[in-house]
Amino acid sequence: MVVKLAKYRTFADVLHRVGNVPAARIRLHPTPGTAKVSDVTRIQDHEGIICELVDGILLEKTMGMRESILAVFLSKLLDNFVRPANLGLVLGPDATMQIVLKLVRIPDVSFIRWDRFPDRRVPDEAVPLVVPNLAAEVLSKSNTRREMKIKREEYFAAGVELVWEVDPRKRIVVVHTALDESHTLAEDDTLDGGAVLPGFQLKLTTLFGELDRRG
Repeated sequence: MVVKLAKYRTFADVLHRVGNVPAARIRLHPTPGTAKVSDVTRIQDHEGIICELVDGILLEKTMGMRESILAVFLSKLLDNFVRPANLGLVLGPDATMQIVLKLVRIPDVSFIRWDRFPDRRVPDEAVPLVVPNLAAEVLSKSNTRREMKIKREEYFAAGVELVWEVDPRKRIVVVHTALDESHTLAEDDTLDGGAVLPGFQLKLTTLFGELDRRG
């Protein structure tokens, strides 16, 4: 009988692989290292929990109210820019996608040009194999520096052209145009779409101002 060895020897190995995130975000069933794309959809359908799939590890995605406010508002502004010219699709924080086969990532906001979809149409699969042109992550307290570094490495290796990291607490946006090229925008600056979305501009006072709204 052939015995299949566990992919990860200790839980510390698992934590290291996913970026030393809080242990509560790591699903133990299926056993880390053995999870499949079908487990992502099964858990989402039956438990309403959204998970990323990283090297066979199911990683629960968490988002607080402040992060959700910024993600929804940013996706709305992007969609208002993209839709009139029918440039592609803007997706929100529950859009699961395989940026590489069996690697499921879920940017908080993403933009995908039509030419990255087969037949330039919305795919039928729940977790399609597609790579966004733009991936935006709204940072929460559970996101570690190592986790975000791993995500950036995966994004750019897969073909993502632009990554925005939005920090609600510091009220900054770090713009990554390549793995080793980035610049930081403060609240008084203007975010633009660069070569991915030429002409798109957003004053960060407008974006972060959503956190100051009152009734």
